[in-house]
Order: sequence, then structure tokens, then C-alpha cells
Amino acid sequence: MMSNINELIAKYDKANQFQVLQDSYKQVEYAWNLKIDLSSIDTSKIKNIILTGLGGSAIGGELIQNFFRTELNYPYAVNRNYELPPYVNEETLVIASSYSGNTEETLSALNQAIEKKCQIVCVTTGGKMEEVAAKHNIPVGKLLPGYQPRFALWINFFTVLNAFNNLKLVPDQNQNVQDTIELLKKKGAEYAQPENRALSLAESLLGYVPLIYSVSDYTSVVGTRFKGQFNENSKQHAFFAYFPELDHNEIMGWEGYNPQEMNIKLINIWDDEYHPQVKKRLEITSEVIRKTGCEIIDLKSEEKNAKLRLVDLIFLGDWATYYYAVIRGFDPTTIDNINYLKARL
Repeated sequence: MMSNINELIAKYDKANQFQVLQDSYKQVEYAWNLKIDLSSIDTSKIKNIILTGLGGSAIGGELIQNFFRTELNYPYAVNRNYELPPYVNEETLVIASSYSGNTEETLSALNQAIEKKCQIVCVTTGGKMEEVAAKHNIPVGKLLPGYQPRFALWINFFTVLNAFNNLKLVPDQNQNVQDTIELLKKKGAEYAQPENRALSLAESLLGYVPLIYSVSDYTSVVGTRFKGQFNENSKQHAFFAYFPELDHNEIMGWEGYNPQEMNIKLINIWDDEYHPQVKKRLEITSEVIRKTGCEIIDLKSEEKNAKLRLVDLIFLGDWATYYYAVIRGFDPTTIDNINYLKARL
């Protein structure tokens, strides 16, 4: 374990994302107590739901998918593009999610939703989205400003969940939310210690390209989130794939794998609720991969229900990728390439 981790944090974490991570539970408290005027939404007309957003704002939408795998009784999709699918109409509920309020793809999709007379809820700190919402009398879940969008996952997700809960689109979530606050408070304190699981995970990945395997619909959001956090926080390439799909194609890539040519370390995301055949697939696929010389890290949460386990694993990944940044000498906050791209666009 790194003895100088506090020195590295002081040197590279100029914006104090360490404290932001430790205070994550406060985002949940704020979002859950937020008052959103949803009186314009007629739930009796809703036939399908789309959350449109990118990056950190889309992850919240994907988490809704995994959270309510067996409970959401509406066709639901996450849209990460400029256009909405052609089927959207006045029976579609569109959640337009942009932390800054200026994400060009999301604003484009929002304008389409207005043209097609969809029912709409906006989730944002302000920007152009808030202006559009005010002009068209669209309800807004107003987020707290001052975060990097990816570090605002919890305020984003629980604001969306607040709307879903109040519209009674999902079973009541008050107990899960209180349990999540306690979990994030406890784990935030734990991961802030000089020796902890997240730092150990980061150190074990040094010198490797992380590859994350999770399971469609169950834990797929964990793979997406880990990958994006390695990219943005750690300035590190990372890749992900999902069972059972990867057993129909990606497993063949291991036949030609050579650790001397490509230094991968695999992270398997496990959960007790996986389909029995998926568990078998994970075990057999792992056997195949170990024979190539690739090391495998198995990650599993012991929390009491699937929702809390998702939060637990995502939070572990957020901390691990934060530590991975500072021990490699990178500021976890900066996103120079993204800013350059936006300026060019």
C-alpha cells in the first residue's frame, strides 16, 4: 500500500475531488428532498420512457435500467444521440438530462421531444436547457452546480429517481434511498483512509489496460461506469463487455491473446442474482482466460439487495479510478481533450 498517498493527493488533486467523493451521500440527500413540480405530467398517457443524455448524465439513465430490471413496467431506453427514435410521440415520457444544460446532443433531442409533443422532464443545473424549459413550461429537476458532471452521478440519478418515484412509475424507493445514504456515508469514510480496498484495486491495475466484464441488464451499468471513469479520471484506456453476449464473439479474442503484446487485466463483476447459466458462463469463460496468462480480479458486493450492490460497486470504481489517477501523476478533474473537442465543435 502506498505510504505517500496523501502527498500524491495534495499534489495532483487541485480541485479536491477527494472531498467530493467523500461527501457523495450529501448529493443523494439533496436530490431526494428536491421539489419538482410534475403536475403537467399525465402518467395515464405514458406508454414508453426515454432518458436522453451523454456521459455522466446518461449513466444515471442506465442505472435506472439496472435498478428496475424487474420492476419498470414501461419500455425504457437511454438515448445518447442528437436524434430521438422515430416512435416517440405524445405518449412518450422524455427525461432530458444535462448537468451543464448545454450538451448539444441533448438540447437537439429535447427540441425534437418538444416538436413531437412528448411529455418532458428536464434535469439540469441551468444553461440553455433551463431557458428552453422555461419557455415551454417544462418541469425542471434543478441540480446543484459546482461539480464535474461525472462526479455528480448521485445528484443526477436520484433526481431522476425522485421524479420516477413521485410519478409512481416505480415502487416506493424511500427505504432504498435511506439505505444508500448510509452506504455512501460508510464507504466514503472507509475509502478515505490511507489503506483501503479502492486504493488496493488501483495499485493492482498499474501497468495494465483494465477490461471489465459485467452482465446485461443486471450490472451492465457498472461496466459502463468503470470504463468511463478510467477514461476521464485516470486518463487511461479501458474497455468493457457484457455476458452473455461476449460469449458469442469476444471469447474468441482470447484465443490469440498474448500478454507480451497486450497487457490486459480483467475485472469480473459478480452478483448472486445472475441467471444460473450466466454464472456458469462466467466461470467457464474465466477458466479459458486464465489459461492465456491474463490475471482476473473478481469484484462482488455483499450488500443486502441488488440496488445497493450496484451503488456499492459503482462507488468502489469511482474511488479506484480517482486513486489510479493520482498514483499515476494525473489530476482526476481535468478533461483537456474533451474541452478541446467542444471548442472545435
